[in-house]
Amino acid sequence: MTAVAHTSPPEAAFVWPVRVYWEDTDAGGIVYYANYLKYMERARTEWLRILGCDQARMRAAHRLQFVVARASVEFRRPGRLDDRLDVDVRVRAMRRASIELAQHVHGAGRELLCRAEVRIGCVDIESFRPRGIPISLKQELEIEH
Repeated sequence: MTAVAHTSPPEAAFVWPVRVYWEDTDAGGIVYYANYLKYMERARTEWLRILGCDQARMRAAHRLQFVVARASVEFRRPGRLDDRLDVDVRVRAMRRASIELAQHVHGAGRELLCRAEVRIGCVDIESFRPRGIPISLKQELEIEH
């Protein structure tokens, strides 16, 4: 599967495909609710990577990392074993040391399965205190936003 970056505002989004495996499901064959957060994490990581923000390099070069500061999740419909899901990432707002994101998980036919508002914070890797997002990354995000 390959990632698709949609770029037409206002629906500009990065989309990462995910397949539902047996290990992702509960006894009823539906996606276990906590796995939606994992899918969203994967999409955010790949989105940052496409923007040139390799998180390991960010840690080494700037001594910074992103952490989830808040997540509000709404579950709408179940994903099922073997489904192909699309997980998107959209920037809602940027602050000095945090980014507000909207994320959605869609199933077949673009059916909304789950949505979330997520705030990621940029922190020092040792103190975990907020630090400003590097200017180069902010510039990339502003282009996408």
